[in-house]
Amino acid sequence: MSSAETPHEAGGHQGSLAKLAAGAVGIVFGDIGTSPIYAFRETFAGHHTLVPDSLHVYGVLSLIFWSMMIIVTLKYVTLIMRADNHGEGGSLALLALYTREGGSFRWSKGVILLGVFATALFYGDSMITPAISVLSAVEGLTTVNAGLSSFVIPIAVAILVGLFSIQKFGTTGIARFFAPFMLVYFVTLAVLGASHIPDHWPVLYEMLNPYNAVRFFLLEPTRAFFALGSVVLAVTGAEALYADMGHFGRNPIRVSWLFFVMPALLLNYLGQGALILSYDRFEATQLVQNPFFYLAPDMLRLPLVLLATCATIIASQAVITGAFSVTQQAIQLGFVPRLRIEHTSEEAAGQIYIPLVNWVLLVAVIVLVLSFRSSSNLASAYGIAVTGAMLIDTVLIAVVLLFLWKWKRRYVLPLLALFFAVDLLYFGANLLKVPDGGWFPLLIGAIAFTLLTTWSRGRKLLIQRMKKDVLPVDLFLKSATKSAARVPGTAVFLTTATDGVPPSLLHNIKHNKVLHERTFLLTVKIADQPYWPNDDRAEVTAYSDGFYRVILRYGFMEDVHIPRALGNLKGCGPVCKMMDTSFFLGRQTLLPSKSNAMAGPREKLFAWMLRNSESAMTFFKLPPNRVVELGSQVQI
Repeated sequence: MSSAETPHEAGGHQGSLAKLAAGAVGIVFGDIGTSPIYAFRETFAGHHTLVPDSLHVYGVLSLIFWSMMIIVTLKYVTLIMRADNHGEGGSLALLALYTREGGSFRWSKGVILLGVFATALFYGDSMITPAISVLSAVEGLTTVNAGLSSFVIPIAVAILVGLFSIQKFGTTGIARFFAPFMLVYFVTLAVLGASHIPDHWPVLYEMLNPYNAVRFFLLEPTRAFFALGSVVLAVTGAEALYADMGHFGRNPIRVSWLFFVMPALLLNYLGQGALILSYDRFEATQLVQNPFFYLAPDMLRLPLVLLATCATIIASQAVITGAFSVTQQAIQLGFVPRLRIEHTSEEAAGQIYIPLVNWVLLVAVIVLVLSFRSSSNLASAYGIAVTGAMLIDTVLIAVVLLFLWKWKRRYVLPLLALFFAVDLLYFGANLLKVPDGGWFPLLIGAIAFTLLTTWSRGRKLLIQRMKKDVLPVDLFLKSATKSAARVPGTAVFLTTATDGVPPSLLHNIKHNKVLHERTFLLTVKIADQPYWPNDDRAEVTAYSDGFYRVILRYGFMEDVHIPRALGNLKGCGPVCKMMDTSFFLGRQTLLPSKSNAMAGPREKLFAWMLRNSESAMTFFKLPPNRVVELGSQVQI
């Protein structure tokens, strides 16, 4: 029961800039913040090894620096974060913004499908991120004692099982420690890196020199192209800055990135590079197997492993929470069937838990850890979903800049050319990973994309089919109100249509031959903005004989609570009390159809999703003892 609505302004963020910026460090930057654990290592010791000499170290450091500047700082922090949907970011929010303002263009369908595919790729990323992050941190134990290598997999699996198992209890209690802990973590990154820069001072200015990246490509173009597949690991999580913008606002995230997170990351990468170059080639080849942990002296290496493990748990928590949030948005926007959503905090509306998503993610993550068995092998699967989503974001922002905002082309086109060139290089480099594991996020993305588009298409066809049988309200009132007995109380008939009489009411008249003294024809609409103001939530139209049409509007980030909304209704008689109210729901069963509207397998898939979707009673928070379901059979 959703459709796009005209937007209203969303509320602002509460708190000082410094407080919000500190909070953003704990939530937003976990993914990109844990990249130093494995990104530099994978570039040299991954599946396409590089000799750890000055040519390659300077080239890789330069690539990391300019990738951060172009992809994270310029593209996401400076440009894309301008394209918010009433404060919210992310692919779905950007898609909702585009649909509202530019949905009439002839290529709108293609743009929308791209946005949906970016969302689908997120699910693949949300499976790999916890696996590679936790596994890479636990592998640090081997730098403390090589004999602990056999314990890495069991410890990583135990941590991940524990992490997913506590999701149902909510994270409000521990979330307050995220920001202080991550502040300590980033300070540690900076201190460890800075302490090794004196080992090889030239790294300090060689990283900033773009010629080192260019020289790498000129002298060894094939190896440099392969290296991009690992270098991109240093900027994974950039899209999270945009997706999590609604929690903190763009300015706190920008301040955190520019003045704290980016300097800490760059210092750590500089330290890793200086450490490698301060040894001869033989020793450097040994150190490059895990340079992050070798930044710490022997006596502090175990504490660093524990610190990094906690940081990866926090990063994984952010990804899991993001998966819940994206799924809730997709449900509200009509791309996913209703699922059971539990609220884990009375104060924080965004603290939700979706059991199905949680356990599917856990199974996938455990399978990944047990199948790939090392973070280096997982790195082969990591990156393609991220770079694919980044490329799609560039397409979407190009449409926004050129056709919605109508920026001058002489300024926009060179900038877009730079973004597309960088994104295509990284995406192409990661395509080489497909045989070694890159197929996994693409497979997950394809499955998610099929599910999202099948539900969206089938739902639209189902609504269109049901509208054909709608009886006009005035005709119904003339005939039915005189022939049916009136009984006390209030009846609420839920319907997707905003005109006509819903089939559930017609069935009730046909079988029970009664009408309540007050009847609401209720439609819930989900707007293409995150939140809808409470004082404008309900639209009431009064008919004769105690009939009212009620339209309730919610933002796609909001929880739909029909009893609460009905209790606040005005202009339609006495206050609506649940003990005097009956809710009538329609339950459709799909019958096979000879129509070509949907291909046979997709129609069967939609029918399966329809059967297994969460009951409207639970989803809309209706009291179970006040609900009547009336079934019907439909062909689409």
